[in-house]
Amino acid sequence: MAPPSLFRDPWAKREAWRKHPVFSNRAMFGSMFPGFGIAVAAFSAYVAWEKLFSTANAHDDHHGHH
Repeated sequence: MAPPSLFRDPWAKREAWRKHPVFSNRAMFGSMFPGFGIAVAAFSAYVAWEKLFSTANAHDDHHGHH
């Protein structure tokens, strides 16, 4: 049986950065659109707020204000 040092990769230290979590696909896509999640949440809250109060005020809008 060969000693384990025979099969060690001499470039392993130099290639270790490729496996770092900063360079994972999730991290790359997460930083591609900064603030996108907050914008979607804010827009969804706005649409929900508008939906709730537009149905409450829908009776006031049918008075022929053209």
